[in-house]
Amino acid sequence: EVQLVESGGGLVQPGGSLRISCEVSGLSFDDYVIGWFRQAPDREREGVSCINDGRTFNREAETGRFRISGDNAKSTVYLEMNGLQPEDTAVYICAAGAKIPTALCPGRYDYWGQGTQVTVAS
Repeated sequence: EVQLVESGGGLVQPGGSLRISCEVSGLSFDDYVIGWFRQAPDREREGVSCINDGRTFNREAETGRFRISGDNAKSTVYLEMNGLQPEDTAVYICAAGAKIPTALCPGRYDYWGQGTQVTVAS
């Protein structure tokens, strides 16, 4: 059974940082890309980052606020978030999608975790 379990969310003050985790089981990083998404009640789900054989895409790459990384030995993918602002408040969800030859991050993800809540507020 494929499982993706997020952890590490919580309440953080504006300007603060968090590292959240996604523990993956039941699939191989040889075959799947792991992505981070976020979902807020008042907007569409949006992609944040993905990791594919150590190659990464990060939202707001120019600012470096979000950085994805992986530890294959632990079957865990991380998302480091810095300079958090209230608009970053969302449920952060990790997902797995089969690799495609045309892009680093696939357009379709077939397995999804339950998500971890990140709330940015004073």
